[in-house]
Amino acid sequence: MIPIRAASLCLPAFVAGILGCAVSLVAADALNGSIIRSDLSPAERKRVAEVTKPTADFSKAEPYEAMESGATTSIAPVTADAFSQPSANLDKDKGLDFHLGNALFRQLWVSSPSSTQATDGLGPLFNARSCQTCHIKDGRGHPLEADGNASSMLLRLARPAKTPEEQRAMASFRAINFPDPTYGTQLQDLAVPGLSAEGRVAVTYSEQNVTLAGGETVSLRKPGYSAADLAYGPLDPETTLSARVAPAMLGLGLIEAIADADILAGADPDDRKGDGISGKAAIVRDNRTGKLALGRFGWKAQNASVRDQTSAALVTDIGISNPDHPNAFGDCTAKEPQCLAMPTGVQKRLGATEAPDPVLDLMTYYSENLAVPARRKASFPETLRGKQMFYQSGCIACHTPKFVTRSDARAKAQSFQLIWPYSDFLLHDMGDGLSDGQPVGVATGHEWRTPPLWGIGLTQTVSGHTFFLHDGRARNLTEAILWHGGEAAKARDAFASLPKDDRQSLITFLESL
Repeated sequence: MIPIRAASLCLPAFVAGILGCAVSLVAADALNGSIIRSDLSPAERKRVAEVTKPTADFSKAEPYEAMESGATTSIAPVTADAFSQPSANLDKDKGLDFHLGNALFRQLWVSSPSSTQATDGLGPLFNARSCQTCHIKDGRGHPLEADGNASSMLLRLARPAKTPEEQRAMASFRAINFPDPTYGTQLQDLAVPGLSAEGRVAVTYSEQNVTLAGGETVSLRKPGYSAADLAYGPLDPETTLSARVAPAMLGLGLIEAIADADILAGADPDDRKGDGISGKAAIVRDNRTGKLALGRFGWKAQNASVRDQTSAALVTDIGISNPDHPNAFGDCTAKEPQCLAMPTGVQKRLGATEAPDPVLDLMTYYSENLAVPARRKASFPETLRGKQMFYQSGCIACHTPKFVTRSDARAKAQSFQLIWPYSDFLLHDMGDGLSDGQPVGVATGHEWRTPPLWGIGLTQTVSGHTFFLHDGRARNLTEAILWHGGEAAKARDAFASLPKDDRQSLITFLESL
């Protein structure tokens, strides 16, 4: 966890007014404004710095580059199950835990009361019956389909602080925003028998053209979202809507094993470097301990650990209470009394929640140990040319290529691994085009966490589509790049100005990840 101490990284302005700007969140070993890893000796730090330095040689692949996630990398044949493989170095005696977690991840929960008492408690309001429904084959979700299928997309609902008490909760990191008074934190488009769903996601698209070097024109589709067929009255006038698709599940345990210091070292919230890139650390509270921690999971880095991400999704998306979120009514609110009157799946003989221990532990373990597939064609000339274009266009200013995980990581399999996630895991202003207008903790409506790129080239193979970005608006990788704005505008424009062959090489590089 990250202790509080004075240094150069100041809290956001709305926090500074209460806590004072001298209080900052940095690594325990901050020294004269620099950030030093405490798990390494001076010699090891020097070696890690050398290994993780971005390359300037694009004539050949770097050592171990094809093994994107170090010794955990899966070298299984590339199939639709490419994202569902266990870490290659997983202890054999832990294999059963992985497979049990997999079974729970795929489990279809049922409504209460039911004869299957170990798997009931669904909802009462929900978005999916299983984790696998959204994270199809552990891969990337898709946007709303023409037939109305929103199985792996949802609308997050949030409003800003209104009262002094709510403002204090935000300033102390005890709230990231506030739910709609009627519909809660997200719109639930499904419900158990006898109860009306809250509503449904509605989207309209408009097309806008972008002209690239050489005269090629690309059409970008701009979405407009609304909540339709609302069953319990109107939304609060200040409630914002943010459409989100499910992200891919691979490499999560390794992301958690990256040293806080290495992520914080890339933060430059005031752009003191003057390069236009002002990555900001997401500071949150660990759900179990209540301590301040570095957020690194979720589209706006609102969760500090895989367990926090898992437990929150279980109770909100499926309506299944668990030890970290014991509310058996999920996202139901006081303005939905019919929902609060429905039976729950809590069985006292099994535990105090619908998913008692060890269900959450097993699901978390599974999520932490899904392997990243090995690279394809990493040493091919066109891939290397594309890598050079990716680096020279400035993409690595946010998509940091490499890290070495902590030597004292909680899980031995993820300890001291050279990994290539291509993300700095910081928040960046992505411009008006990608803004959802919804603040989440310290993230503004314009800011998003840099998503890791490993596995992105297998989206079609695993998920059966090529939709990208937080809401799946981009229909291919070229569109995804062209939607980048704000801090990423310079890199986007560099890509757009490349000759067509070089643009295609850059896409080929991304497809190799």
